[in-house]
Amino acid sequence: MENHSIEIEYRGHIAVVTLNRPHKKNAFDEKMWDAFENVTAKLKKNSPRVVIVTGSGNAFSAGFDVNPENPQVSRLVEAVQNHQRRPVEALIGRIRTAVDNFVFLPVPVIAAINGSAYGGGAELAARCDLRVIDPAAVFCFSETRLGLMPDWGGGVALSRLIGASRAADLILTAREIDAREAASMGMANRISEPGKALEEAMKLAEQIAENGPLAVRHALSVIRKAADLPQGHALQVETDEATSLITSGECYHGITAFLNNEKPQFPDPGKK
Repeated sequence: MENHSIEIEYRGHIAVVTLNRPHKKNAFDEKMWDAFENVTAKLKKNSPRVVIVTGSGNAFSAGFDVNPENPQVSRLVEAVQNHQRRPVEALIGRIRTAVDNFVFLPVPVIAAINGSAYGGGAELAARCDLRVIDPAAVFCFSETRLGLMPDWGGGVALSRLIGASRAADLILTAREIDAREAASMGMANRISEPGKALEEAMKLAEQIAENGPLAVRHALSVIRKAADLPQGHALQVETDEATSLITSGECYHGITAFLNNEKPQFPDPGKK
């Protein structure tokens, strides 16, 4: 029986999400989208301090599964043949909602890109907050090769991440780039040792998880919003978030530990 699973493993304060359909390069069909939505719901209910997403096998993700056995493809073909807009909007809406809900979790989301990231897989990586890339990994925003375009939110995310001109280069040519070029463009926060993308992402996540969880959440909220807002509005958002953070009292733990030359022990949000 074909595996359509997405696994969650909690490692202390860190949740590792593994796209687990290796024989299809972790491509998303309807059952994978169901699994992705279920994983996001579990992460919302039992929130970690950091989330890492990676792929099983030698791929991060090949994106949308365009093979005919994917029921989404047959519905899409019928809609195209009949020039029906609403089914296409419904499919894109379902995908976008699933991706949005995952990458907008209130904690940092790190992509540990263990192998090839094509199409929607590259989009998912671009939409995460941070990226750690295996030196053998390959990025390709391949949609235009198929007469398609990014629709997981990746076109917008990539433009804001590396700039419109570089995003146009990658999306309009659909060319492959390696880890070194991705890093030079600003797509990678780290290049790992070979085969160590997840391990390097864990080190990054552990550094984040040691800090005040509310401090990380409030700072992340500003970072996510800032690029979309005029400077004055963005500065006000920062003030509002900082005020909420300070009044939460989390800084009491950090400052007290600092004054006592101790390592702070921050409680998880909602716990005393």
